[in-house]
Amino acid sequence: MILAHIQIAVNRRDMPAFIEEDLFMANQTYLNKQGLTVKDLVTIGIFTALLWVTMLIGGLPLAPNPVTTFYMPLSAALLGGPVFLLLVAKVPKRGPIALAGILIGIIWFAAGMHWAMDLGYVLGSILGDFLAGTKKYKSVKMNILAYICLSLGCTGSYLCFFADPVTWGSYMLEGGTSASYIDTMNAAAQGWMPYAILLGTVAVAAFSGWVGSRLLKKQFAKAGITA
Repeated sequence: MILAHIQIAVNRRDMPAFIEEDLFMANQTYLNKQGLTVKDLVTIGIFTALLWVTMLIGGLPLAPNPVTTFYMPLSAALLGGPVFLLLVAKVPKRGPIALAGILIGIIWFAAGMHWAMDLGYVLGSILGDFLAGTKKYKSVKMNILAYICLSLGCTGSYLCFFADPVTWGSYMLEGGTSASYIDTMNAAAQGWMPYAILLGTVAVAAFSGWVGSRLLKKQFAKAGITA
């Protein structure tokens, strides 16, 4: 055994430089494939921006109105399913879902949203990344479940509102939300709404993911993603 190791060491010293360089490059390629490459990070950035735009477009019709704002999580989840699933198909590795959620949380925080929404996106994306990773990002159902987890992040602000309207209102007032907007929300709020918000968001996100799985069926087949 010792002689064998000595022979291997001698053989390595006798290797031409270009062979050692090729081995080094092959090893680097292997390591890169196990983690996120620069190309992966660029892809994540692009798709995160697109995903946030779908949330913005979906949420804009409802968020400005203090009566309909409660249903923003539902509308925000409506358009993003195809974008989310395509991101997972293009970067089927540990991390992209979590990074996307963290970036989205940061963007919403910078836009003045309640901290619970920002935290919700971060926690939801981390959970979604874990769940999708259990099937190595190759299961459409688990990837859709990951999108549902991410979409539920938007409910964080509203759950905080129903848990403690006074503290929520004070925080939003400091952030620039008008008192009349908050007063109208308080008047419109109903006890059944938190359940409707949660269940509705799950249903809409699942539908959006299902639509995405139909639209991107060929891409999933190429990536080896199955039901």
